[in-house]
Amino acid sequence: MYWTLELASKLEDAPWPASKEELIDYAIRSGAPLEVTENLQEIEDEGEIYESIEDIWPDYPSKDDFFFNEDEY
Repeated sequence: MYWTLELASKLEDAPWPASKEELIDYAIRSGAPLEVTENLQEIEDEGEIYESIEDIWPDYPSKDDFFFNEDEY
């Protein structure tokens, strides 16, 4: 399983919180790349509910990780 920023961003609008099955269903319905669905299927699931993409990929960058001044735009 590997995540990239591009792949993980396909789940930003997913219906959080969600189960593994709900996320797979969302990825298929939203037309996400096949790699997203494959990554989700590889998650060892014990019936967990995921609150956000960070629960799946802890390294997913948040808005705080980007260094730009929103007031300038």
